[in-house]
Amino acid sequence: MSDDNIVTITVELHGGPLDGKATAVTLTEEDPWTAIPNDGCAYPGGRSIYAPDTAGRWVWQDDQPGDST
Repeated sequence: MSDDNIVTITVELHGGPLDGKATAVTLTEEDPWTAIPNDGCAYPGGRSIYAPDTAGRWVWQDDQPGDST
């Protein structure tokens, strides 16, 4: 996807710790998911991972630890 085809949209999140929240995501072919910093996830300072399902709903996939830099 060229830079001209990168699109930012607002989606509603389903499931997980951010259920019902709306967030902006940038769509690219390489990354069909988003990692959102979230203190309410399973890892303090971590991120909640959301990705589109086959119907286009953005659903919770997992929580990941934050960067330990």
